[in-house]
Amino acid sequence: MEPKEKDFWDKAAIVLQPVGGLLAALAVAGLGFFGSQFIERRQSEETRARFASELISKREEADSALRKDMFVSIIQSFLRPDSTSIDDRLLKLELLAYNFHESLNLKPLFIQLERDAFRSGGAKGNELRDRLSKVAREVTRKEMVVLEEVGKSFERNVDFDDLARNPGGIPLEPAMLALNKVERNFALVVKKVDVRRKEMQIRLEVKTRNEDTGEYRTDDAEFWVGYYDFPMIDHVRLSRDQRFAVILRNFGGGSARIAAVSFPGSYASLKEKPYVQELVKSLLQTNKPAEGASR
Repeated sequence: MEPKEKDFWDKAAIVLQPVGGLLAALAVAGLGFFGSQFIERRQSEETRARFASELISKREEADSALRKDMFVSIIQSFLRPDSTSIDDRLLKLELLAYNFHESLNLKPLFIQLERDAFRSGGAKGNELRDRLSKVAREVTRKEMVVLEEVGKSFERNVDFDDLARNPGGIPLEPAMLALNKVERNFALVVKKVDVRRKEMQIRLEVKTRNEDTGEYRTDDAEFWVGYYDFPMIDHVRLSRDQRFAVILRNFGGGSARIAAVSFPGSYASLKEKPYVQELVKSLLQTNKPAEGASR
C-alpha cells in the first residue's frame, strides 16, 4: 500500500507542534516571572504599610505619653490653688484649653478663675478677665471651624432693648436644617440676659421630620449660653446620633450675636460615648444600602 500523501494540515501540524511547545514554555515562564514580580511588589507594599503603621502608632504613643504628663502636671497645680498665683493658674488653664478642650469640660475652671479675677479688682482683674475671654473665644472658634464644615449652622442677632420690652422672651427667626438626610426645624427664644456674666438664657424647640410619615416630632430644651460654653462639650443631644449647640459670638453694646450648629455625634467631645441603641441603629442603617445593592 502506498503511503498516504501528506496534505497541508499534516504539514502544518509538523511545523506547529514544536512551536506550540515553545509558546507553552514561554507562557509558563512569563507567568512565573510576572507572578513572582507581583508577589514581591505586594510584599514590598505590605512591608511599607506595616512600617508606616508602626511608625504612626509609636508617634501616637509618644504624643499620648507627653499629653498625659502635661495633663497630670497641670491638674495637680489646680488641686493646690493656694500654692500658685492666679497668673500661673491662668497660664495652666490656657494650656489645658488649647490642648484638651475636646476631652474636658473646662467651664468650671473658667468660672472659678473669673471669680478670682473679679475679686482681684482694678486693672489687673480686668486684664485677667480679658485673657480668659480671649482664650474661651479662640477655643470656640477652633471647634466651630470643624463643626461647621461637617454640619449645618446659622447665626442670629439679639437686641437687648427688644428683650426689655418683651420680658417673656423674644423669638428669633427659625432655621430649617437638613443633616445626613434628617430634616429639622430649630426655633430659639431668648428669655433672659445676664449682662455682668455675659450670658443668655435660651429656650430651644426642635421639630424633626419623620421620613416615613412626613410628620414632625417636637422636642425642647432650655439652657444658658456664655463665652465658656464650648460646642463640642456643651450641646443638646438629638435623635439619629446628632447634636445641636449654641455659642456666643459677641456680647456688648446693647446686643449680642449667637451662632448655632447641628453636627454629627461623632464630632462631639471624646469623653461622650454614643448609646448602644444609637450604635445598633447606625449599623443597621449603614447595612441597608448594601443589602439593596446585593438584591
